Amino acid sequence: MGVWDLVLVGLVLLLGLCGVLVPGLPGSWLVWAAVLWWALKDPQPVAWWVLVGATVALFLSQVVRWALPPRRLRMSGATPRMAVYAGVGALLGFFLIPVLGAIPGFIGGVYLSERLRLGRHREAVAATRTAMHSGGSSVLAELFTCLLIMGAWMGAVFWGSGA
Repeated sequence: MGVWDLVLVGLVLLLGLCGVLVPGLPGSWLVWAAVLWWALKDPQPVAWWVLVGATVALFLSQVVRWALPPRRLRMSGATPRMAVYAGVGALLGFFLIPVLGAIPGFIGGVYLSERLRLGRHREAVAATRTAMHSGGSSVLAELFTCLLIMGAWMGAVFWGSGA
């Protein structure tokens, strides 16, 4: 698979990550479709294993999301700005503290957004707790799964290229 194809797959993966944060966009489906396209274009065993792992992870993510409260973030006062802060926090956390850092990064991003909006620590903590109870945990579960898939894809691409 050529460099431009890999760049395009990476861009679709990033679009899928953004889609997880925006209600109504099929973020996890875009992530899965990007991995499927990569596996079909580069039929190496590692690509197929990443695709199988992505399929299983997304299925389990949907089961977890079904068990969590439904998304009611808009009603709790969540804003697109909060989604951006949470997404950037999760992405930074994912790479700063490999994989598991996405969780505190996401929550930290929600807190930072609320702290900047409300100005006080106590109110920001309460708003963060409300956002996480109102569907933030569901978004976090889906985002974390998509970040895991993206990390597996990146590892397979770098491992496969011998870099």
